[in-house]
Amino acid sequence: MSPPILRIRSDDKRPEQADAVVIGGGIVGVSTGYFLAKRGLSVAILEKGYIGGEQSSRNWGWCRQQNRDARELPLSALALRLWDETTRDIGRDLGFRRCGLYYASDNAKQIATWEDWGSKHGRPFGVRTRMLSAAEAASVMKGSANRKWLGGVLSMDDGTADPALAAPVIAEGARALGATIHQDCAARGLDITNGAVSGVITERGVIRTGAVVCSGGAWASAFCRRHGISFPQASVRASVLRTRPLEGLPPALSTPECTLTRRLDGSYIVAISGRGTLEFTPQALRYAREFMPMFMKRIKAVEFGIGRSFFRGPEALGSWDFDKESPFEQIRVLDPAPDQGAVRRLLGCVKQLYPVMKDVTVSDAWGAYIDSTPDAVPVISAIDRIKGLVLAAGFSGHGFGTGPGAGHLAASLVTGEQPAVDPTPFRFSRFGDGSKVTVGAI
Repeated sequence: MSPPILRIRSDDKRPEQADAVVIGGGIVGVSTGYFLAKRGLSVAILEKGYIGGEQSSRNWGWCRQQNRDARELPLSALALRLWDETTRDIGRDLGFRRCGLYYASDNAKQIATWEDWGSKHGRPFGVRTRMLSAAEAASVMKGSANRKWLGGVLSMDDGTADPALAAPVIAEGARALGATIHQDCAARGLDITNGAVSGVITERGVIRTGAVVCSGGAWASAFCRRHGISFPQASVRASVLRTRPLEGLPPALSTPECTLTRRLDGSYIVAISGRGTLEFTPQALRYAREFMPMFMKRIKAVEFGIGRSFFRGPEALGSWDFDKESPFEQIRVLDPAPDQGAVRRLLGCVKQLYPVMKDVTVSDAWGAYIDSTPDAVPVISAIDRIKGLVLAAGFSGHGFGTGPGAGHLAASLVTGEQPAVDPTPFRFSRFGDGSKVTVGAI
């Protein structure tokens, strides 16, 4: 089932032309549209389903610098600042709270990894992070007396936002600045003239434009492939559950088995830390060689399986004509069923961590596809092959927290303004120019 999310209206009239078109109404897409509109451009945001309907409403809600890959730290810091500023400027709650993120473990090696990250990356970059003693970790994990906690870490300035609110509210903020929002309106492809974007072909007609940002999440590789662009991308299927409101737990906590995140209504999102299922699909097989370093590094964190996505969905075989129904219209919202075995393990995790929660019940559960790149670092980059096209995808589970920063960077690439962060680590060309693939943090 789909998670709860604020539903917003679409604009009645599709523009015949726009300064920029954003394909994909997730957190990255609407943030891109917001910052483009804030810079005075006319913007159309296209979403084949509804705003925030896929991964942007199915994630944990974490907005963090802690344990980020060093390449993503500047983007994460920018995003945290923009979560605050965007909330203020739009004047509506995004559910963003700098509540601090707690990590606790009984694994000495894991604790050493956290400490090493803090000394090498966190503190030199200005991240306020503090190691927790065994006693402090036990205090955070109050109620789990049957386990010997060795320590942990607290990232003081990090926090969470509400996936049920963030993307729709930012989209409304973009509309207030003049952007138009078009849901149930799939982009079938690009109209290209002399190697440059001249329009976007939608199921409802063409929008003339010279600038397009593709932020299509799990669908981005298929969209690019239709135009001869090879974007290595794989989707990891994950399951999440939501409890009924609970009392007495930290607002955001990561343990070796699972993470817990409080929502505004007091319920908790529970997810398995760093694990998921990679399904064998034509796309996964096509890019298996590129993803081999990640598979080898995370072999214990990834399960393998075959699902419906082999035959239907963003990773299946097939092409389409621009004047006929596309795969984006056949599946308006990518809504995989949750893995019931994973849901049972998650519920067991909560009860094991907190025996006093033995009677906790599940409010709902859902599945999600996390679009990943071979190095777990996103692509936010102009595509040299097609002038006017910017790709912003492959966020590898980090897209929600970094969404405002990613949108700000993508908008800068469209306008040609000086980016607030160095775009080099996110360049698309790294997958074809002989650069060594170094797998980033989960």
